Amino acid sequence: MTELSSVIGVVFAIYLGLMIYIGVLASRHAHSPLDFFLGNRSLKAWVTAISSTASSESAWAVLGTVGLAYQEGLSAAWFLPGCLLGYAINWFFLAERLRRHSREHHSITIPDYLASLFPDNTRTIRLIAVAIIFACMMAYIAAQFTAIGKTFDSIFGIPYTVSIPVGAAIILLYTALGGFLAVAWTDFIQGLIMAGGLVVLALFALMELGGWSGMIEQVRQTAPELLTWTGGKTVPVFLGSAFGLLGIGLGYPGQPHVLNRYMAAKETKTIKQGTWIAMGWGFLIYTSAIVLGIAGRALVPNLEDPEYLFPVAAEMLLPTGLAAIILTGVLAAIMSTVSAQIIVATSAVAHDLFNQLLRRELTHKQILLISRVTVVLLGVGAMAVALTEVRVIFWFVLFAWSGLGASFGPLLLWTLYAKPITRTAAVAAMLTGFLTTIIWKVSGLSESLIYELVPAFLLSFSVLWITMRKSENRIRDQESERMSRFSDS
Repeated sequence: MTELSSVIGVVFAIYLGLMIYIGVLASRHAHSPLDFFLGNRSLKAWVTAISSTASSESAWAVLGTVGLAYQEGLSAAWFLPGCLLGYAINWFFLAERLRRHSREHHSITIPDYLASLFPDNTRTIRLIAVAIIFACMMAYIAAQFTAIGKTFDSIFGIPYTVSIPVGAAIILLYTALGGFLAVAWTDFIQGLIMAGGLVVLALFALMELGGWSGMIEQVRQTAPELLTWTGGKTVPVFLGSAFGLLGIGLGYPGQPHVLNRYMAAKETKTIKQGTWIAMGWGFLIYTSAIVLGIAGRALVPNLEDPEYLFPVAAEMLLPTGLAAIILTGVLAAIMSTVSAQIIVATSAVAHDLFNQLLRRELTHKQILLISRVTVVLLGVGAMAVALTEVRVIFWFVLFAWSGLGASFGPLLLWTLYAKPITRTAAVAAMLTGFLTTIIWKVSGLSESLIYELVPAFLLSFSVLWITMRKSENRIRDQESERMSRFSDS
């Protein structure tokens, strides 16, 4: 392990140098808020597709899904259609319309988009949107910094209190330098590393076990229940678990750090090409994760923590140099998400709060300076929280995905496709999704019944539908009353 750690150290140093170099290059193109927060809407298909998908997955793709498949077997595969459903909703139904609308109305952020639809002097909808984004993103960022610390500690033996500041400083540096463009390009590279690592490791695992039939035979001897689609669960438990995993996809339409990639896409052609690139990337990483997880039960049958299978399998199966590159993918997965979340949290503070809500008249240089300072301050704040090891962060981040997905997903889809609604309805839908997530999680229903995103999303959507119906009925009644008065006269 000492030799592997040394090689990983060299590979990771090269990798970090590349990330900083990208940040420096991107900084030469960051001359305005549009440049800093959306890359001047210049992203091409491959960068749009891979960076958006990579930023949505974080370490879950290379650690969590592999561990889930190790633990649950084939029954864990229900998350595959759930995640691909989320990709499909975003790319087929949301991406192009959001790109076109944001360009027409000069929207830089999701709160910008909503404010353009529901203008009011109180700016309530922008304020609530910013509050939800900031609350979820700060917890998310702090947890990602914590994951960086633990990964450095397990691979390099670097103490937690040293590795968090070092890892965070690198991410903050290239994010502050190049803004969105640096984040998009680094996420693109990190997404390729993530996918390549999972595919290569899954193939090596299969070869080690004698191919697909060999893996099936050895897993059947070790844990035969893993080869059933129900995983040995009772029907009610299985249905709750399956619907919960399928419901993961409902979160994708509401993630600001994913949606801003569509807003930054250059043209319609970018979205059309990016759709199939993103779907292919998702299929590759998740099928590879499932195969690796199931194969892991034969390779390492008594692994104490299933989420350690990826690094354990890399060390066991791969040559040292290749293992070092593959393990860099774990850190790449974390970094791709945290940098994307930092730029969204920064836009919420610097653009939506300071520039739009406070109505400060600033030059482009002043806005860029405030944005870069905000990146550093937010990062340092999240880093400080991560260093305290407060457990509530981990507990909260479990439903941060749900909080964002249920708050913004139904509202965005409704505004892009359905009949117009009032500002009050939009606010009610956001608050319903966010508060339902919290209440459902606090009450323990997520563990005993179903993942909180499913009821939160459906309730938020129901609020929109009910308010629309009430509005239609009120208009119909007013029209009937008017016609009645006309007839009487």
